Amino acid sequence: MVKLLAVCGNGMGTSLMMKLKAKGILDKYKIQNTCENCSIGQAKAGISAYDVVIASTHLASQLNTNTKTKIIALKNILDVKEMEARLLEIIK
Repeated sequence: MVKLLAVCGNGMGTSLMMKLKAKGILDKYKIQNTCENCSIGQAKAGISAYDVVIASTHLASQLNTNTKTKIIALKNILDVKEMEARLLEIIK
């Protein structure tokens, strides 16, 4: 089971789109998952509860890497191929 968190500035539009794309990728490869989305502020407080966090490169640099959580910094948050490659690289 992979617990994934998609993060954006406000926790609404962009993170929701990333969450839906990530869930589609994980489902495609039949990887059990729970996907959520939130703002950068909420992510900072609860990052350790997730296995993987995805965010844009400028937001990912603000997240604490002193946890077991893997952080994926995406150059293009709407590029499904980049997201898929990075997710599979970490999960498999």
